[in-house]
Amino acid sequence: MTRLAQTEGLTDIQQEILSTVRDFVDKEIIPVATGLEHRDEYPSQIVEGLKELGVFGLMIPEEYGGLGESLLTYALTVEEIARGWMSVSGIINTHFIVAYMLKQHGTQEQKDYFLPKMAAGEIRGAFSMSEPALGSDVSAISSKGVREGDEYVLNGQKMWLTNGGSSTLVAVLCRTDEGHPEGTAPHKSMTTFLVEKEAGFGEVRPGLTIPGKIDKMGYKGVDTTELIMDGLRIPADRVLGGETGRGFYHMMDGVEVGRVNVAARGCGVAQRAFELGVSYAQQRHTFGKPIAQHQAIQFKLAEMATKVEAAHAMMVNAARKKDSGQRNDLEAGMAKYLASEYCKEVVEDAFRIHGGYGFSKEYEIERLYREAPMLLIGEGTAEIQKMIIGRRLLEEYRIQG
Repeated sequence: MTRLAQTEGLTDIQQEILSTVRDFVDKEIIPVATGLEHRDEYPSQIVEGLKELGVFGLMIPEEYGGLGESLLTYALTVEEIARGWMSVSGIINTHFIVAYMLKQHGTQEQKDYFLPKMAAGEIRGAFSMSEPALGSDVSAISSKGVREGDEYVLNGQKMWLTNGGSSTLVAVLCRTDEGHPEGTAPHKSMTTFLVEKEAGFGEVRPGLTIPGKIDKMGYKGVDTTELIMDGLRIPADRVLGGETGRGFYHMMDGVEVGRVNVAARGCGVAQRAFELGVSYAQQRHTFGKPIAQHQAIQFKLAEMATKVEAAHAMMVNAARKKDSGQRNDLEAGMAKYLASEYCKEVVEDAFRIHGGYGFSKEYEIERLYREAPMLLIGEGTAEIQKMIIGRRLLEEYRIQG
């Protein structure tokens, strides 16, 4: 284990899980990640390995076949996986957000049906809020579900689905006016639907089309897609929790888990960038000595390591707060904001340390340099995080009288 980003107070089981995952990352992910990323190839063999390790069931309760571990264990696992290749952690993240939403808000029938299959990796999850005409303004969604007898008919277009093609279960947020009179606040007339589908692209079930992968600057390998619903019929018992109008709250609860995940990804990518930078600085010689012995490079390494430590500490704090059952939107927002910004800075400093070689696709830092920007916008932009943080601080420090 490295000196940086250590976590105090872990159980023997947590330490064993993390040691196993780190060993898997070092042997099975890092050696192949750059090649797979350059080919934009889905990491099927890596995913199968993670299934065998039980990672897909990490936070799912033991009664449903999972390991029943905490959000902290999950976040630290994600940190290790992102250190190897951030795209793989994205595959895990959306799956776990859906599993978490089912665990917290699903009906007993929904839990019994979905969670055992999700724990085994037989069902793979994705979730969908965003649409082409909106980003973080979730209240402005236009996708709609209308009840017809024992079914809902869904119409609309969704955007930026991680695992959109490879998933077989998508939690989709739509507007539902049923039972919500005109003038109801937008966030009180939204519903989460559990949409089962075939893996792949094209028409994956009647009324549901996944057009194909979106070509991205980075974050390759994992499929990011649109989702088009045109007369998609969903049984009424596939409304998450069995009650309409609760979708916004379901999604926001899931997004808090997602923000801890993005913070963990930022920590993992930053750790890898530091490892690459500090290693290269000891191998590269200029003016008769390794560049690590030049004060300017030592200053960079000092700043990079401090940022890695600070981001890790905030991520751990946010995960532990959620595990305690307390509200953690403030801590999750702070952790996501800081970790993603610091990740970008640490990666750029490692890139600078590599000099001209950092621009070459032969070197791993080139991949990290293209991956880090996704963390600045995933699960809400920095500006959205600052809005959340600012509002919560005003709640906490409101002047009396």
